[in-house]
Amino acid sequence: MQKNQPEVKKWVAISGTWKLTSEKVERDVRSLVRKVLETGGGVVTGGALNVDYFATDEAMRLDPKCERVKIFLPTTLEIYAKHYRKRAKEGVITKKQAEDLITQLEKLKSVNPKALIIKQVNKIVDKTAYFERNDAVVNASDELVIFHVIQSTGGGTSDAAEKAKKLGIPIKRYNYSIE
Repeated sequence: MQKNQPEVKKWVAISGTWKLTSEKVERDVRSLVRKVLETGGGVVTGGALNVDYFATDEAMRLDPKCERVKIFLPTTLEIYAKHYRKRAKEGVITKKQAEDLITQLEKLKSVNPKALIIKQVNKIVDKTAYFERNDAVVNASDELVIFHVIQSTGGGTSDAAEKAKKLGIPIKRYNYSIE
């Protein structure tokens, strides 16, 4: 532990859909992050859109030095940014979503480079890279909290839950239905 860096009592991984969200999901994610940080804990996410973005945003707002934030990326930030810009051009996400996420991650890196943990060996962003990233997120946490939108597909949240279950890491799950 570095000098003057706060001791983190518990690292809480936050996982959830990147595709679908609602104001309620965002409020609940931000509320959980506040509780975690107020009790001396830290937040771990995978640096994706929506649930991860909300959690990271709230953690960075409440912990300006980002000492209780760990964000795991499946590749370098440069490759990740290129991937998100490509997804925006394809119409999968909006350009604003891509640029907001990239800006957030760049800011985190500038404030506390150790808070952004990258996987140097992956040269592409694909399902395998994301699931490997889930390994790192789960392994770095003492608890996993899932914000699951029932209509979402893709399996990343379920993958993280299965990995946490195998390691005996406690899981809390919040389910949402978005009309």
